[in-house]
Amino acid sequence: RVFPSAPCGRLYTIIMAAAASAAADGTAGPGMEAEAQELPLGSGGEGGSPAAGRSPEGDERRDPPQASVSNGGDAESGKELVELKVIWNKNKYDVKFCLDSTGAELKQKIHSLTGLPPAMQKVMFKGLLPEEKTLREIKVTNGAKIMVVGSTINDVLAVNTPKEAAQQEVKAEENKKEPLCRQKQHRKVLDKGKPDDVMPSVKGVQERLPTVPLSGMYNKSGGKVRLTFKLEQDQLWIGTKERTEKLPMGSIKNVVSEPIEGHEDYHMMAFQLGPTEASYYWVYWVPTQYVDAIKDTVLGKWQYF
Repeated sequence: RVFPSAPCGRLYTIIMAAAASAAADGTAGPGMEAEAQELPLGSGGEGGSPAAGRSPEGDERRDPPQASVSNGGDAESGKELVELKVIWNKNKYDVKFCLDSTGAELKQKIHSLTGLPPAMQKVMFKGLLPEEKTLREIKVTNGAKIMVVGSTINDVLAVNTPKEAAQQEVKAEENKKEPLCRQKQHRKVLDKGKPDDVMPSVKGVQERLPTVPLSGMYNKSGGKVRLTFKLEQDQLWIGTKERTEKLPMGSIKNVVSEPIEGHEDYHMMAFQLGPTEASYYWVYWVPTQYVDAIKDTVLGKWQYF
């Protein structure tokens, strides 16, 4: 075996020194750089760590895990989202919503934003949004505008309040008219009391018209009045002390009646002779058993018995 002579060992020492100096200056040649890369760092004994950027012998190199990316950034569920602009009642809402959710689910989301119940929503995207289809199926894309039409319960109540108030006013007006016997214009007649010669009444019974005139009643002026039904002439005769008016039954527009409070076995009745209530001819203390027969006769529903 031949050992290198002193000069060769000295040459090796010089070369290594030059390489170290070049490495320090950053001017190492290609061959030296390659040789330096092949030299393990910290591999002088057991327990030494492998070179940086290298895996232990026999192990595969592994890349660090990357977070899943979805359209809209739903990193937790990994679902694909779309960015929507929901427009309702001049308000705009920027919403990120799952592309695979249905129209019904979108309505629930709109409910949480606006307070508008799903049943009261009309959601439009290229027409009425189908509840059973997903946003993907109807081709909703990022930035899509979703138009919503509808009113909340509070809005409905607010709108209906004037209507309800008007209805209450009408009802109050009706209450003023009901019962009619409480109105001032009728009280002045009714306060006179039941006429002494009024025909007897039979409560809970309906009878046909008598063959004699109905008499003993008052008219609006408090005078005595009688009603005579001339069936063969199709006329109603209204007779007072002063005169008798003969009215064709076809000219009478309507007949209204109401029980007299406290004396329900008698009615107050009006015959409408013209187009307005001002044309009503009032008769008081009509026996209740004849009320239906009078109406049927005057309004053309009468029949011979």
